[in-house]
Amino acid sequence: MKNGKKPIGPNTYLVHNIYKQQYNHGFINPSVFRGSTVLFPDAETMATEKQRYTYGTHGTPTTDALCNAIDLLEGAAKTVLVPSGLAAATVALLSTLRTGDHLLIVDSVYYPTRRFADRMLKNMGVDVEYYAPETNRDIEKLFRHNTKVIFTESPASNTFEVQDIPAISAAARKISAIVIMDNTWATPLYFRPLEHGVDISIHAATKYPSGHSDVLLGTISATKKYAKLIDDAHRFLGMSVNGDDAYLILRGLRTMRVRLEHQQKTALALARWLEGQQQIDHVLYPALKSNSSYKLWKRDFNGAAAIFSIVLKTGGRHEAHTFLNNLKLFGLGYSWGGFESLAVHANLADRTISRVNYRGPVLRLQIGLEDFDDLKTDLSNALAAIS
Repeated sequence: MKNGKKPIGPNTYLVHNIYKQQYNHGFINPSVFRGSTVLFPDAETMATEKQRYTYGTHGTPTTDALCNAIDLLEGAAKTVLVPSGLAAATVALLSTLRTGDHLLIVDSVYYPTRRFADRMLKNMGVDVEYYAPETNRDIEKLFRHNTKVIFTESPASNTFEVQDIPAISAAARKISAIVIMDNTWATPLYFRPLEHGVDISIHAATKYPSGHSDVLLGTISATKKYAKLIDDAHRFLGMSVNGDDAYLILRGLRTMRVRLEHQQKTALALARWLEGQQQIDHVLYPALKSNSSYKLWKRDFNGAAAIFSIVLKTGGRHEAHTFLNNLKLFGLGYSWGGFESLAVHANLADRTISRVNYRGPVLRLQIGLEDFDDLKTDLSNALAAIS
């Protein structure tokens, strides 16, 4: 990353560049603005709305501080904030699709995004088609005369296949299709979608930017070409984020790189150890050299998130629940990216064209800030319980 012309490290960048304290009388953090009504100095200004802030749903200095920070991290022309990661996906799709359009969406997408596509977009007359997560350059074979949007999530939800985003983006440009990418797993520190041909990058800031499991928030970042499109959709749909939540995300950004590095180191060590355990069939983590996505991940990504899945050699729901119920440090809960380790039994039943007959249940692990030896012992005890 750059500070002027001289490159600086990502930790220095997050501390010094994402918010300029001179805009706030020297305080190193922004003020938290709470409010709906904004007053105008006179009737003429009110009639023309020629002032920066006009109403709470249209932004405050606090939300602007976070938007500017995300713009810098993503290399975006425009970022808008929405109340959740799912809202980031739905608003991005609603802003780019019309009745009669064809949407290509990766079959391994986050389930709530899939539910929205199946239950709302289809009812609006959008032709929704799913493609396998291994589809890369061959995606052109799925194009139609009305293909408008390609929605990708890389790595894949729960199974973590990496897609060739530059190849997909290059193919989309040939037919002027819009590429939207859910980049929650990598964050812009480990992958910058807009630099790889993506048009709109979305992110559940609930995860790593927050880092503390105490706030829900989503971001949508676009290139200059689509900046007005997402800005209009954001306004028309009445989406807004309060100043307290924006402040918490901005605070979390300061330490995001440090947390990511620690959690990645522990996750990779645990993944390598788990590969050698007799109860494990294989580990689904692109940062492992044994993974089929390793070469793509190594080519395009600067690091790996601390979330992956393990596949047991045998069993089903009973074995999955036995494993989960014997964990002491791993909490049983949804979401990830926080300071605590979590585990869930991954449900892949929603997939239609990319189902895999795994030998045993798939268990997703989010690695937190705990020490490696303690997490290893916890996992070892859970594995022993299913033996």
